[in-house]
Amino acid sequence: MVVDGMNKKPSFDGMSVDELWQLHEELSQVLSVRLTSEKRELEKRLAQLRREKQVRQPESAEPRSAPRERRNYPRVFPKYRNPAQPSETWSGRGKQPRWLTAALKTGHKIEEFVIGKREASESPRHRRT
Repeated sequence: MVVDGMNKKPSFDGMSVDELWQLHEELSQVLSVRLTSEKRELEKRLAQLRREKQVRQPESAEPRSAPRERRNYPRVFPKYRNPAQPSETWSGRGKQPRWLTAALKTGHKIEEFVIGKREASESPRHRRT
């Protein structure tokens, strides 16, 4: 094999087809040996990780077969209402809605938006006939 002086790269231009084929076979053999060796190392590491995982897991724990059904939670009623848009309400759980965040930034207090007991009793669903 001819090596360029400056680049230290092999020059394949000056090699015959037979020399190139021989080089190809040698590279294939070296690659095969290295890949096989690397694969064995990875398989050993995987087996070791599996053993460590089994040791960490209690033996009595059953493997998960199917995800559990979600628990039924009671309905959460709204606690805050946007006076500008009465249809916009918030239960007080999760992230504050944009309308409430904006109002709080302008100096309003969260107590101003609380849905009062009087208002809740006047709603059509709670009205007695």
